[in-house]
Amino acid sequence: MILEPLVPVDGALPGPVLTEVAALYATNRAFFELSGDFPDPARITVEQVAAALADELAHDGAQVLLARSAGRLVGLTATLDHHPAPDSDDPDPWIGLLLIDATAHRAGYGRTLATLTEDRFRAAGRDGVRLAVLDANPAALAFWTSRGYEELRRGPDLEHGRPCTVLRKSLNRRAS
Repeated sequence: MILEPLVPVDGALPGPVLTEVAALYATNRAFFELSGDFPDPARITVEQVAAALADELAHDGAQVLLARSAGRLVGLTATLDHHPAPDSDDPDPWIGLLLIDATAHRAGYGRTLATLTEDRFRAAGRDGVRLAVLDANPAALAFWTSRGYEELRRGPDLEHGRPCTVLRKSLNRRAS
């Protein structure tokens, strides 16, 4: 798997890449029904995805990485170098989203992308990584806990107040 950063060109994301990413998002209808991030998860548009990605990239220290296997876009991860709340004293980077093409679930891409993302933070000298999982998504919670993430707290997410569980993984040890 190869990771490539999604980089705006002249302030905009490249059209062909946006079309690919929108197709990736569209395969994940079940997740977006849970998250409520799009008005109609059955009809996610390129424009909606462009706006969502622009929101992700607007945070200081944000990065969106595209994951390709044999040239095919199989997933993406959105990360933050630090917690987005201005008053946070949280020292860890965050995984804001890890999304795998739903037609390729259970093929190992999620595990590989999570490991590559963790390795990037480890190489940057970070001690841990955090993420929040929607409480309505027990499959995601099972995935992350199987990877060594441990519950820190429960509470509402920052953007929409949805119930979630905040998890953390120490990067001082490497899990498979």
